[in-house]
Amino acid sequence: MKIAITGGTGFVGGHLARRLRTEGHEVVLLSRIARAEASDNTPYPGAVSRVSSDLSDSGMLTAAFAGCDAVAHCAGINRELGEQTYAKVHIEGTRNVVEAARSAGVRRIALMSFLRARPDCGSPYHESKSAAEEIVRNSGLNYTIIKSGMVYGRGDHMLDHLSHAFYTLPVLATVGLRQKAIRPLAIDDLVRVLLAAMVDGRLMNQTIAITGAEELYLSDAARRVAQVLGRRVWMFPAPLWFHYLLALVCEVTMKVPLVARAQVRILSEGVVEPATACDPLPPDLQPQRRFSPEQIRVGLPAPGPFGLRDLRCCAG
Repeated sequence: MKIAITGGTGFVGGHLARRLRTEGHEVVLLSRIARAEASDNTPYPGAVSRVSSDLSDSGMLTAAFAGCDAVAHCAGINRELGEQTYAKVHIEGTRNVVEAARSAGVRRIALMSFLRARPDCGSPYHESKSAAEEIVRNSGLNYTIIKSGMVYGRGDHMLDHLSHAFYTLPVLATVGLRQKAIRPLAIDDLVRVLLAAMVDGRLMNQTIAITGAEELYLSDAARRVAQVLGRRVWMFPAPLWFHYLLALVCEVTMKVPLVARAQVRILSEGVVEPATACDPLPPDLQPQRRFSPEQIRVGLPAPGPFGLRDLRCCAG
C-alpha cells in the first residue's frame, strides 16, 4: 500500500512511518519542514518520499496524495506560534487534507485527535481538535478517528522533557494541589491501532479512544523515570496559576516548551477517560504495555540537561 502521513517527521508520524516501511509499504511523509537528515523519527532515508507542506495548499496536498490508498493525519501543535495557530493547523489544515484526499481518490483517512477533545470547553486546543474530528466525520471518506491520551516513546515530549529536566534541576512541580490520574500509552500500542485502521481496513467510520494499560499519577510516572535515570527528584504540588505562568514563559523562550498551556489544561483534567462517547476498541487491539522500567529505557533520549540549543533565541 501507499500511505501518506501528515506530521510525518513528528513523534507519532515518524514511528508510524518506520513500522509501515518495515512491513514493505510505500510512505509519503509531509511536514512543515521536510527534513533531509535521518533521525529516530525519520526512518529509512531514501525509502520514503518527503514533501514540505504546512497544509495550507490543498492543490499541493492533492499532488502529494496521488496514488495513495490512505492518509494518516498526524499533524498537530500544542502551542500557537506566529501563523501556526490552532485554527490554521487543526481546523483549516484538516479541511485542506480532507479536500485533497477526496480529489486524489484516497479511500481511507485516519485522524489523530486527543482523548479529551470536545467543543465549548474554553480551551482552544481541545476545541480545535474537536472541530477537526467533525470535518473528518462529515468528509464522505472512510475514516477512523483515534482519540489518544498521553503517548510516550523515543522522541516524545513526556520522557524527553522529564529526562532533560531531571538532569538540569531535579525538581518537579505537580499540576494542581490535587493530582489527576494519567494512563501513559506506549507508542507501539498506538501504531498498532493506526495500522489496523489504514492497512487492515478495520475500525471504519468509528471514533476510538485509546489509553495505556496502567493508571497512575504523573508524580508516580516521574519517579519511575527518575529511578531509571538514577536521579533523585524532589516533588511538590503547585497551583494551576503557577503552571500556566511557567507554560507561558516556556512557550515564549523554548523551541519545544518544557510545558505548554494546553498541556497544563490536559493534566489538570486528567488523561484517563474520553470526554465524549466513543466506539469500543476491539479486545485484540487493547494496549498491554505498562509504564515499566523496560518501556521507559526504550523511550529515553540521550542523557543530558537542557541547554542553549533548546532556546528560541539560539535557534540558529
